[in-house]
Amino acid sequence: MSPRPTGKMPSTTMRPEILFPLFRPVTALPGVGPRNGKLIEKIAGGRVVDLCWHLPAGIIDRRFAPKIGEAPLGAIVTLTVEVDQHSPPPTKRLPYKVRCFDDTGFISLTFFHAREDYLLRTLPPGETCVVSGRIEEYGGERQMTHPDHIGTIEEIDQLQAVEPVYPLTAGLSPKSLQKAIKAAVADAPELPEWLDPAYLAQQKWPAWGEALRAAHTPEEEADLDPTTPTRQRLAFDELLANQLALSLIRADMRRRPGRSIVGDGHMRRAVIESLPYALTAGQVATGREIEADMGSAARMIRLLQGDVGSGKTVVAMLIAVESGAQAAIMAPTALLARQHAGALAPMAQSAGVKLALLTGNEKGAAREELLRRLERGDIDILVGTHAVFQEAVVFRDLALAVIDEQHRFGVHQRLALAAKSAAGDGNKTGELDILLMTATPIPRTLALTAYGDMDVSRLTEKPPGRRPITTRALPLDRLDEVVASLERLTAQGGRAYWVCPLVSESENVDLAAAEDRHAALAHRLGDRVGLVHGQMPAKQRDQVMAAFSGGAIDILVATTVIEVGVDVPEATVMVIEHAERFGLAQLHQLRGRVGRGADDSSCLLLYAPPLGEAARARLTILRDTDDGFKIAEEDLRLRGSGEVLGTRQSGLPQFRVADLAVHRDLLAAAHDNARLILERDPGLTGDRGQALRVLLYLFARDAAVRYLRSG
Repeated sequence: MSPRPTGKMPSTTMRPEILFPLFRPVTALPGVGPRNGKLIEKIAGGRVVDLCWHLPAGIIDRRFAPKIGEAPLGAIVTLTVEVDQHSPPPTKRLPYKVRCFDDTGFISLTFFHAREDYLLRTLPPGETCVVSGRIEEYGGERQMTHPDHIGTIEEIDQLQAVEPVYPLTAGLSPKSLQKAIKAAVADAPELPEWLDPAYLAQQKWPAWGEALRAAHTPEEEADLDPTTPTRQRLAFDELLANQLALSLIRADMRRRPGRSIVGDGHMRRAVIESLPYALTAGQVATGREIEADMGSAARMIRLLQGDVGSGKTVVAMLIAVESGAQAAIMAPTALLARQHAGALAPMAQSAGVKLALLTGNEKGAAREELLRRLERGDIDILVGTHAVFQEAVVFRDLALAVIDEQHRFGVHQRLALAAKSAAGDGNKTGELDILLMTATPIPRTLALTAYGDMDVSRLTEKPPGRRPITTRALPLDRLDEVVASLERLTAQGGRAYWVCPLVSESENVDLAAAEDRHAALAHRLGDRVGLVHGQMPAKQRDQVMAAFSGGAIDILVATTVIEVGVDVPEATVMVIEHAERFGLAQLHQLRGRVGRGADDSSCLLLYAPPLGEAARARLTILRDTDDGFKIAEEDLRLRGSGEVLGTRQSGLPQFRVADLAVHRDLLAAAHDNARLILERDPGLTGDRGQALRVLLYLFARDAAVRYLRSG
C-alpha cells in the first residue's frame, strides 16, 4: 500500500546526479545497438544498472595449459600449438578441420559453417598459436570444436584466464553480453558509504564498488557462492533498500491521523451467538487485535494470514457498521465474491445488517439501484470484485476495506479503493482502515520483504469444523485403481476434484492435460464429470463451478484455477495428477479444497516415477504435515524465493542479488538496520542519510523518497 505523501517534500526529489551514468539505457553502452539492446532488456533489464545486477552463474577457467597429450577429455584447456594443415570439407554439411600439433601429439580444431579465408588468416600454417576450448575425442582423434579463443603467442597475455559466464537469452552471444556488462560495471561510480562503518568492519565486507567489481570477476567456482562476503554485501544492500523503503512508507502511515472506529458490540454479539461453533482461541485473540486497531486514532493496516473462514471478516466489518459507517470486502473473482456473500448473509441477517453483492455481472437498472442505495448508506456491507474500483461506485461513509487474497490485487487498485473513503459525506479524511487477508501461507521471510513491519496476525489453527485430510502418494501406474475408487465414491453420492497441470496436451511436455483427463473420465463415468480451467470464459467457468457445488456434477476436472477460494463442503477427495510438478504451497492450497464438511477426506498425489530428490522431499513433507506455515517455509527452502507463489503474480518483490532461501539472516539484519536508521535520522538528512537516499534510488525504491519527513 502506497499512501499519498504528506507534509513538506524533501528537496531532493529527483535521482541523484551521481547515478545518472547507471540509469542510461543499455544502448548507450559501446557496441550495444537496438537489436542487442532488446535482447539485453529481456534477460537483465533496459538500464545500465540492470547489467550490474546480472551476476555470473559460472566461470570458464583457462588457466589449465597442458600439452595436447596430457589434456584430459572434457576439460577446458589452453594449448600452445603449431598449425600443420587445413582440411576444407568436401560438402558444407561436414566440418572444416585445422590440424595442429605440439611435441606430445596432434589435435584437430573443428569448425562448422566456417569461412576458409578467415581461418587461413587466423590460423596460418606453420605459425604457433594459442587456442582455448574443451577437449573432445572423435574417431579416435583429439579435437576442439569451435575454440572460444584463438590468438598468436604474442597475444597470450591478453587472454582472459578466468571468464565469467552469464545467463543468456536466445540470439544474444556471450561475448556481446560480457562486453556490455564490463562497460556497465566500469561506468559504476564510487558512491558514498551507506552502511555503518562498525557493522561493515564486523561483517568483513568490502565497499560497494569493490564488491560489485569482484562479483563480476570471479577467480574460482567458490566465488559464485551467495555466502561469500562479496555477494553478501550486495545482497544486504538490496535487502536494506527494500526494508528501508517499507519502513518509510509505514512511518508515514503512522504519522498521519486516522479514524477511531468503535462500536457498541450488539451486532457482533448477535452474530457470535448465531454461529454453530465456538471461536478458537486464535480467532478471539485476532478479533481483539483488530478491534484495538480500529478503535485507535491511528490508521489500521493489518495483514491476516491463515485459513480465515468468514467469522473474523464479519466481526471486523460489524465494528464499522456499529459505528454508523460502511464496510466493503473485495475478492479477486466473482465466484469467490459470491461465496463470501453466501457465507456472510446468514450472519448479517442475524445482526440486522444490510448486505449487497457487486460484481461485473450486475447490469442495468438493478445495478443503478444498488449504487444509489450504497451512496445513500442503505447498504452496510458491500461484497464485490474489481467492479468496486469503478468510478461510479460511491459510498456514503466507507470506514473499513477488507481485501481477500490480497496478493491478487495491485497497489493501484488498493489505492483506488482507499480513495473511496473520502467520496461520501461522512468521512472526509480518506483514511479508512484496511484489513488484508490471505489464506495462502506466506513464509515469514517473504512476508517481511512485502510488508516490512506491518501488523500481522496469523491464524495457525484450523477453522472450527474442519476435518483432518488423509494424504497419500501413488505412482501413476495405479491410475486405474484411483478411477475405480471414484466410481464407488460417486455411486454413493460423493464428490471429488481431479487437478491436472496443463489445459491441453503439449507436444513438448508429457504431462496430464485437463481436457484429455476430462474426456477419459467422462467416457468411464458419464456426463457428471465437469471441466474448468483458466482459458475458459469466466461466466462459463462459474457455471460449471456452480453445477459442481449444487451437486449436478460429481467430479470436477480442473487446473489450478480452483486453488484458492472454492468452497464445496461435500467434496471429500482431491486427486492431483503429476503432483511432483507442483510447488509445496500450491499442493497445500489444493489439498485445502477438501476436508471442509462433516465427512472424512483424502488427497491422492499421483506422480510419475522415478522421483527426483526435491520432488520426493516435497511429497514427503506434504504427507507428514498439514501446517501451512511450516509447508511454506519448506517450499522457500527447497525452491527459492523466485518460485514460491510465483512472485510476478503475487505482488511480492523480486530481488536481483538477494536469495531469500540463503540470505534470510541478512533480511532480519536489514530489517533491524532500517528501523534503527529511521529512529536516529527519520528524514535521512545526515551524511549517512544522504548516502542511504542514493541506495534507495540505486535499487529503484524511488517512491519511498517521497515519504521522507524533512526537518
